[in-house]
Amino acid sequence: MKRVVVTGMGALTPIGNNLNDYWNNLVAGVSGAAPITKFDAGLFKTQFACEVKDFDAEKIIERKEARKLDLFSQYAMFTATEAMEDASFNLEKLNLDRCGVIWGSGIGGLQTFQEECFTFAEGDGTPRFNPFFIPKMIVDIAAGHISMKYGLRGPNYVTVSACASSTNAMIDALMLIQLGKADVIVTGGSEAAVNIAGVGGFNALKALSTRNESPSTASRPFDATRDGFVLGEGSGCLILEELEHAKARGAKIYAEVVGGGLSADAYHMTAPHPEGLGAINVMKLALEDAGMKPEEIDYVNVHGTSTPLGDVAETKAIKEVFGAHAYNLNISSTKSMTGHLLGAAGAIEAIACVKAVQEDIVPPTINFEVEDENIDYKLNFTFHKAQKREVRAALSNTFGFGGHNTSVIVKKYNG
Repeated sequence: MKRVVVTGMGALTPIGNNLNDYWNNLVAGVSGAAPITKFDAGLFKTQFACEVKDFDAEKIIERKEARKLDLFSQYAMFTATEAMEDASFNLEKLNLDRCGVIWGSGIGGLQTFQEECFTFAEGDGTPRFNPFFIPKMIVDIAAGHISMKYGLRGPNYVTVSACASSTNAMIDALMLIQLGKADVIVTGGSEAAVNIAGVGGFNALKALSTRNESPSTASRPFDATRDGFVLGEGSGCLILEELEHAKARGAKIYAEVVGGGLSADAYHMTAPHPEGLGAINVMKLALEDAGMKPEEIDYVNVHGTSTPLGDVAETKAIKEVFGAHAYNLNISSTKSMTGHLLGAAGAIEAIACVKAVQEDIVPPTINFEVEDENIDYKLNFTFHKAQKREVRAALSNTFGFGGHNTSVIVKKYNG
């Protein structure tokens, strides 16, 4: 089985518009939540979100071309550009038939869909639609645009498994390279659902926090007063590369991707299994795939959305999988800072794990105040401040509506 490493990364998040700013603000415990600026949310139950700030698509896309892309695709192109530059490829020396793109998004072009439907509803009934409506909206289009920009002719598709989408994409990329089907895969995910339809829809589900009086403290995983997740947006991109291919071109190697797991709760449309059975299974599968023992993991970046049911179930699952070693782990939910990026969450959280392994720093869980009797606080949730420690390996959990569970493991590259 071929080995797979990370040789480039890019990030566009509510707390930083590039990899370094994102990581530095994670470590500093900066919240990205604030009142919504993209539309008038005054009549909504939730009036805040974790928006990307000061985004300028024209830094990487010509204005005429940018108008043909939904925001989720613009976000994807932005981070893919940073990651490809970070990887320092000479495209003329790559076998582009063996370089692909596997992307993830839970919703895709929701803003485009909303705009076209509103335009039609406000018109005279004549069906006039933008010719770019469908190409802007469809979820797979982000991967297509990335491949076209760089001429990548290998595997090309998008995974859709709700909030697990981009981790799903990363695991697919890992397996294809391990099996010798590709040398390089551009992977990750993007989401842009901070709009009327996104906020309204999640409000109807009673999924979002309504702590309008204090947005910056609303995402509070493992706190007894948590009342739902904070909607986020953005993108994360990782370049996965076959180890010998990376070594042959003298690539910088951030970390090694060693295993992934996929499972289903088979329980409920939106709620996790109360005992965390799907989460238990997926973490065990990831460890088995990596050929690792639980004791070899030092950090778990949890799904940790700040929902009443989810945080309890995931905590139970970690204790079941790791046993006594669970109390030696650092655990943190970076969603306490970024909010929940839906289909892009797994990508930016995998990046956080790669950086934790590289830098030996665990980012914190912020906003904790009140203990929940259903949560074991003998576990180290890395509350309030980042913690320096050796991070030999990190596991990232991402779960999605529909009962989709994914876990991926990265570890230090030791040659």
